Amino acid sequence: MRAVWRASRAAVRRRRLQTVVIALVTLTSTAALVVALGLVDAASAPFDKAFGKERGPHVVAAFDPAVVSDDRLARAADRPGVEAVAGPFPQASVELDSRAMEFGLGAEITVVGRADPGGPVGRVDVWAGRWATRPGEIVVNRDANWLPDDLGKKIEIPSGPTLTVVGFAAGLSRTADAWVAPEQIDALHPQTTQMLFRFDDAATQDRLRAELAEVTDGLPAGALTASRSYLTLKEQVSGSARAYTPYLMAFGILGIAVAVLIIGNVVSGAVISGFRHIGVLKALGFTPGQVVAVYLAMISVPAVLGCALGTALGNLLARPFFEFVFSGPDAGVFHGSVSVAPWVNAVTLLGMPAVCVLAALAPAVRAHRMSAARAISAGSAPRAGRALGIQRRLAGSRLPRSLSLGAGLPFARPGRSALTLAAVVLGVTTVTFATGLATTMDRFGNAGRDAYQVTVYVGNHKGGKEVRPERSDRQLQELLAELPGAGGVTARADVDARMAGSADEVMLEARRGDGVRLDSVLTEGRWTRGPGELVAGSAFLRHNGVRVGDHVRLEKGDRAEEALVVGEYMASDARMAVVDWSTFTALAPDERPIAYHVKLREGTDPAAYARAAAAADPGLNPVAQGPNSVTRTIIGSAAALTLMLALVSALGVFNTAVLNTRDRRRDLGMLKSIGMTPRQVTSMTVTSMAVLGALGSVLGVPLGMAGYELVVPRMAEAVDITLPPYMTDVWQAPSLAALALAGLAIAVLGALVPARRAARLTIAEVLRNE
Repeated sequence: MRAVWRASRAAVRRRRLQTVVIALVTLTSTAALVVALGLVDAASAPFDKAFGKERGPHVVAAFDPAVVSDDRLARAADRPGVEAVAGPFPQASVELDSRAMEFGLGAEITVVGRADPGGPVGRVDVWAGRWATRPGEIVVNRDANWLPDDLGKKIEIPSGPTLTVVGFAAGLSRTADAWVAPEQIDALHPQTTQMLFRFDDAATQDRLRAELAEVTDGLPAGALTASRSYLTLKEQVSGSARAYTPYLMAFGILGIAVAVLIIGNVVSGAVISGFRHIGVLKALGFTPGQVVAVYLAMISVPAVLGCALGTALGNLLARPFFEFVFSGPDAGVFHGSVSVAPWVNAVTLLGMPAVCVLAALAPAVRAHRMSAARAISAGSAPRAGRALGIQRRLAGSRLPRSLSLGAGLPFARPGRSALTLAAVVLGVTTVTFATGLATTMDRFGNAGRDAYQVTVYVGNHKGGKEVRPERSDRQLQELLAELPGAGGVTARADVDARMAGSADEVMLEARRGDGVRLDSVLTEGRWTRGPGELVAGSAFLRHNGVRVGDHVRLEKGDRAEEALVVGEYMASDARMAVVDWSTFTALAPDERPIAYHVKLREGTDPAAYARAAAAADPGLNPVAQGPNSVTRTIIGSAAALTLMLALVSALGVFNTAVLNTRDRRRDLGMLKSIGMTPRQVTSMTVTSMAVLGALGSVLGVPLGMAGYELVVPRMAEAVDITLPPYMTDVWQAPSLAALALAGLAIAVLGALVPARRAARLTIAEVLRNE
């Protein structure tokens, strides 16, 4: 055993390049695998995982303290079926002035008096600062976008004390906008008592209602003033997150496949390239079992080291990446709750070394059966046969000799080349899929954004009170049109109505003015042109079983109007429909615009216009159009994942090029001795990998397109929208031509360094070992 270990250590030290390559590839592949498996795990029901981690309440209930005491609530909650309970907590509704808006708080917030952020139900993650423990302190429910200077700032409550912000916390359950110490809450005049319940059976809304009814049975009438189910919250919070799941799962599966393929290729190739060494060991008296043990140990040392470092690196990369990805779906509600699961680290730490050993075992056992002479012969040069025949046919072509020799090299080691090709194919598939996804998401994020740049809302909150505009509706529209930079102003109004035959409310929207052009979000038909016409969102049509061309009857109080559905537009709100202004005023003649959309002339600064509108009338609240956070998150994360997988694929090519040049050292010496220049050696080596890159593009581009057609429609279905055809028509001749170069880029990137190293070898250095 001592001889095996000494021979293994000597081989590791002598084959420094091979050792470094194995360690580097296993490190990067393992890091990619951690991220990939983490994506698969995190994308599977992120709300459920985060909700379970914080022991979220199945029901948040509010009680009237004037009707029922805290002691009686505690006794009522102590009954079968209640898994856990937190509270009672005093709860106050507090009005704030406009300066509190910098913390992301509204004009009126819910503040709860709570002694600590833990407990059996509704745990809160204090991710900056600390919890409020004494009077005069407050913790704000904010998920992100903070500066260290924000801690210590003051929140002035017009009807109460001034509080110092001592921490920021995030709670997925949204039980409060802020928390104070129990000793402070009395000064805020609490009107409600909050209770947080977890039930043994919380599968459906009906079951939750029944469970809550059992808890409140026997309490005085009017004790329960409000309640909210976690299922409603789940639908609200995870709506956008559902769009993330298909593409994250796709990248996760691709990452797993690439990592395993590269590891198998690197390790098996290292053993095959050492056949000559195996023959020498046998000639020195090593038994076949000892030879296998030498090579397994030689591979395992750098592989295990690379796997351990890769797991650590993968965890470091995954945490900020997951926070970036899962901050998009709903303003950071998953902050700190989505991370790499323990089983992911266990699989990588145990599974990747096992993959390395299995990949090394097959060629090592093959060498186990060889005689010493045959092993030395097999290691001296690849076998001839089919590869030699292909090279002879290529030699008859008009290609330069260095290129024809390089084009035939992949056929000398078909198994190694096949594994490398598979890795390149997956790399090209990833690039193609990500390109199509990014194109669609860019078009999705920019849809309708050229129609207007500023939205001016009617009504503003200042000093805890709502300030209304000083001007009439028409005067406001004229005022906004006269401000510098305005190109057109369109008024928007909406009202709740009903559609005959449906029990659900309908949100009717209408626009008046210069006509905001939203053709880029139209999926079928056209926009309204006159009275009695309606355009509805994709979700609205599906939810109500209505199609373009159908007639619907709209009702508001004692008024009713017939409308023809003339178009469908991209919207996920199942309540939203758009009618022309005359139909709207016929149903709701007293409604006034709630906002004005302003299209600016080219070169106008939206922020400057917004400031001018705010100064023109204190009752206006202008908002400049910002970037689409969901689109930006998906494109950014897809680009990061694509870069990671392309880099791992390039490392696989790098390893293959290193092994091929090692196998062909004698051939390189002979070619140099008859006049081949270093530049020709470089060209030959790069060409050998470029052939695999070209084949990878031929196979990978169609696979990436197929993946796009499989994943993107499911992303749209997840948020209940229909995408306009132009958003999914992403495969044009120029883009396909550029994607065809992806495989070549991966191959050349991976082969260039080994090729240049081979070119620098001298004839004496190569032939000295023969």
